[in-house]
Amino acid sequence: MQNHFELFNLPQRFAVDADALDAAYRDVQGRVHPDRFVNATDAEKRVAMQWATRANEAYQTLKNPQKRAAYLCELNGVPLDMESNTAMPVEFLMQQMEWREALDEARADRDAGALEALDHKVTMDRKARMMAVGQHLDAEEYTLAAQGVRALSFIDKFAEEVRSALDALDS
Repeated sequence: MQNHFELFNLPQRFAVDADALDAAYRDVQGRVHPDRFVNATDAEKRVAMQWATRANEAYQTLKNPQKRAAYLCELNGVPLDMESNTAMPVEFLMQQMEWREALDEARADRDAGALEALDHKVTMDRKARMMAVGQHLDAEEYTLAAQGVRALSFIDKFAEEVRSALDALDS
């Protein structure tokens, strides 16, 4: 079975040409879209629907950098094991504790400025980590990339909490 990159005839690497991905997706969808199979047999319709669904899934995975990074790790034999592998470096855990304390203080003080500053700090850290994940993938350091993707999922959850705290102040 083809992987997502092969489906769209793209090189299997972290950096993806978004225009080439979009064009390849439209091409595949054009060939397998269920509307093209209105007069086909039930079996042909089912296969077309499966291909259309697979193309959608592949496109959504490759379009999103974090999902693409996770997919590349898994393709290269390094599963993320998000549920069972939660071990993180001490410095990352310390940073999370500092951010958590800052969030708690800003919430208690109803300090929008502190929340916005924390949101900016988290956003910048996320960008830097995403760049590092890409560098690890390019260097075929899949274990380090997987650890980075796991860290990003923690950061994304925390960022949602910060935005939720900001929204609560606005209402």
